[in-house]
Amino acid sequence: MKKWAMAALIAFFGLPALAQSGGFHGDEPPPPPNKQESGYRGTVDARHTSIASAKRMKTNAWVTLDGHIEKKIGNDKYFFRDATGTVLLEIKGDKWNGQEITPKDLISISGRLLKDRHGTHINVGRILKQ
Repeated sequence: MKKWAMAALIAFFGLPALAQSGGFHGDEPPPPPNKQESGYRGTVDARHTSIASAKRMKTNAWVTLDGHIEKKIGNDKYFFRDATGTVLLEIKGDKWNGQEITPKDLISISGRLLKDRHGTHINVGRILKQ
């Protein structure tokens, strides 16, 4: 009985070690804006848009953007940049899917565009490292 109890305790306390790590690691500076457009990125979704054009859309529009996360500014809040500007992202912990992302990584984000008295931000539903 003691062996089963000990095995259960080890399994219970050992599970967090197996959890997916991931998220944003802001210890590297982002590349200059003109480097975002270079390189092979595969098939480009026809619905991808820029930050400048996304800011002109209505609230609750679903947008897909390519760019870089510049820095973390609070709990689940990040600055995101492409060649046309910057926007605030809200990324919940479960959206990272174990991906480790730095400012140098070109990523594609999809999410709901929200506008309020504080400005425009995107509630991210999907992150894909390219």
